[in-house]
Amino acid sequence: MAVLPILTQEAPILRQKAKRVARVDDSVRKLIDDMVDTMVAAPGVGLAAPQVGVGLRVLVIKTDENLHALVNPEMVKGEGEQIGPEGCLSVPGYVGEVKRFLRVVARGLNRHGKTVKVKGDGLLARAIQHEIDHLDGILFTDRLTSLDTLRKVEPEEQEQKAELVGV
Repeated sequence: MAVLPILTQEAPILRQKAKRVARVDDSVRKLIDDMVDTMVAAPGVGLAAPQVGVGLRVLVIKTDENLHALVNPEMVKGEGEQIGPEGCLSVPGYVGEVKRFLRVVARGLNRHGKTVKVKGDGLLARAIQHEIDHLDGILFTDRLTSLDTLRKVEPEEQEQKAELVGV
């Protein structure tokens, strides 16, 4: 397992739609493991494969003690609304207000290639939507409620709000 470099918003791959994974094999499981190590080291709440330069539909999310890895994820259901601060490991040092569903259900494959559903609300729901956006070439800055909400985060504030920066 390895900590991979995280690409920033200038990288063209972050604006491209990621390709579906044909088969979950050892190379995909290694990618998942490396992405988890990278996300934890950053530290962040979620990470999508394009953020580490891999154009595949793979994401990882860790909220509290729950770790989710989804291959070929898709939104099944979204309801309610939450507006709140969001950041991104690929847009370091900035947060902005984004409107998202409050509760979501996503479906994808787990690390063993089995179909799973992930249900989440609050931060997990926000992270699922954020990471699926990455797989479609969308950054959180594209979804700001207003450009006026985008602001630079001071280093000490970033430490206090690590759960927001790096979704």
